[in-house]
Amino acid sequence: MNLATGNKSLNNVHESVDPAHRVGRWRKLMAFFGPAYMVSVGYMDPGNWATDIEGGSKFGYSLLWVLLMSNMMALLLQSLSARLGIVRGRDLAQCSREVYPPAVNIILYALAEIAIAACDLAEVLGMAIGLNLLFGIPLLWGVVITLLDTILLLYLQNLGIRKLEAFIMALIAIIGGCFFVELFLAKPAAPAVFSGFVPSLHGGAALYIAIGIIGATVMPHNLYLHSALVQTRKIGKDEQSIRKAIRFNSIDSTIALNIAFLVNAAILVLAGTVFFGSGNTSVATLQDAHQLLAPLLGTRWASVLFAIALFAAGQSSTITGTMAGQVVMEGYLRLRINPVIRRLITRLLAIVPAFLVMLFMGDDNGMVEKMLIFSQVLLSMQLAFAVIPLIHFVSNKEQMGVFAISTTTKIISWVVAAFIVVLNLKLLASTMGGWMTGSGIMVRILLVLGFVAIIALIIFTIVYPLFLKRRNHNISLHSNMQHDILKVPVTRHFGCIALALDYSELDQKILQYALQMGAANTRFVLIHIVESASAIMMESDAGDYETLKDKDRLDEYVKILRDAGYVAEGKLGFRRRTDEIARITKESEADLLIIGSHGHRAAMDWLWGETINSVRHMVDVPVFIAR
Repeated sequence: MNLATGNKSLNNVHESVDPAHRVGRWRKLMAFFGPAYMVSVGYMDPGNWATDIEGGSKFGYSLLWVLLMSNMMALLLQSLSARLGIVRGRDLAQCSREVYPPAVNIILYALAEIAIAACDLAEVLGMAIGLNLLFGIPLLWGVVITLLDTILLLYLQNLGIRKLEAFIMALIAIIGGCFFVELFLAKPAAPAVFSGFVPSLHGGAALYIAIGIIGATVMPHNLYLHSALVQTRKIGKDEQSIRKAIRFNSIDSTIALNIAFLVNAAILVLAGTVFFGSGNTSVATLQDAHQLLAPLLGTRWASVLFAIALFAAGQSSTITGTMAGQVVMEGYLRLRINPVIRRLITRLLAIVPAFLVMLFMGDDNGMVEKMLIFSQVLLSMQLAFAVIPLIHFVSNKEQMGVFAISTTTKIISWVVAAFIVVLNLKLLASTMGGWMTGSGIMVRILLVLGFVAIIALIIFTIVYPLFLKRRNHNISLHSNMQHDILKVPVTRHFGCIALALDYSELDQKILQYALQMGAANTRFVLIHIVESASAIMMESDAGDYETLKDKDRLDEYVKILRDAGYVAEGKLGFRRRTDEIARITKESEADLLIIGSHGHRAAMDWLWGETINSVRHMVDVPVFIAR
């Protein structure tokens, strides 16, 4: 295990495909095809099948419009994810690390890992069920066998990203082919199928299943993965090349996600035709669907094709889930570990719980379906913490430049995010309510506290970037500011004055007070603490966007003072804010420290960090508070 030495997503395949070497427009376009297909398998994994089958068996084709709406939302969010990776050259995890505080990033990382493990749990169970249906292998041993696909993944990765993408496309073709053969055998009535695209809900049960379909559609790990996979294509850094890459990846996403929509629609239509049409409205499990397909369609191949598609869906999804785990770990923690270990960790986090539950509780009492549902609840819990930061990042005009999303797209994105978050919170609350029934008081208290903590974290992820932008970018070094700083009377002299700057509106006041208390021969030490996650871990070796911008701004301040004849130097600090301010003040042998106060009280002190009271107890020189 080691610290990642670069900022490249999926470093071993980063920019490994060069579309410029392809001759002809269509060949160049095809060179961009692949990332969205890797992502699309997450939209047709075994975790989605249960809601499609239940919705079709209970309500026929009437929930097809929910699938279409879910697909449109997925298209929007995946296009934003691809845009982020192409323009910024960073994946979603890396951008989160650079914006949110370290403690919050640890929580976001942990939630992302939980989501990936939950997704892998659904794939493990899907593959185990597929093996059981095809070969009669007990589910318990099927779960153990899924560990062997680690070897397959490592082999495919060694062949290169294009070979891996081709393998995934082949599995998608198998899944789609199986279900369209099933539809040919089922012969659904086209007018009745198209009527399902008219929005309608038949009671609370339909609403609950609709929420489940939407909640299971957009996968949080797909947003991390897509922003990294688009960087496997080597593109120019000029505006025209970036626009072309965004356009080609949009085409890729549209085709791939619509294929995923057609597969999900085929599952729901098949269930609606075969089960709902025959009065079997209580089919909700994968095993029940497999057992009933053959007798209802009159051929054993119906069940065989279903099992093959299920196994292919589990295999394809687990490969991309592992890659998402790599993106998340390297992005949030800058840690790169052996691919074998990374794969084993992800797979064991899914296998061990499934194995223990089946070992002690059996696999014939509905526990498999309960684990599938539980995995979807964990995914829904994490979704907000991927969607909200994504919208913030692609809306930031300073970082995205001309490629920042328009106001209309921003509004639509936030509406979609609010819709998804509310529905997933509803699903989470409903599930927790079921857990609380019959539970002890301590369990109930813990569940309530956990739900409240999730809501609080969602609010923080929404609000923090807004405050951060306001604090970091509401000051500019115009010539009139330079004039205002330097035109002040000198009233008291200190030999060395340290100034703690936070790039807010108070910096001008701090500089003015410093010049009032200094003299022509006073040495001014300008301090700023870089608080990005990468700077905290890498310190002066960090080269992330925030560190570079902070250094440039500090150099501007120093230049203003030096041009006016003062002795000035700038020092960046890293790690904990209070410790670094105190350390630099002592090392500079300053005899006065000037620090700004925003007048925070109570909760705001907790939010931003109570700097002044901590620092004044750590230094042995006067601390002047500028307000």
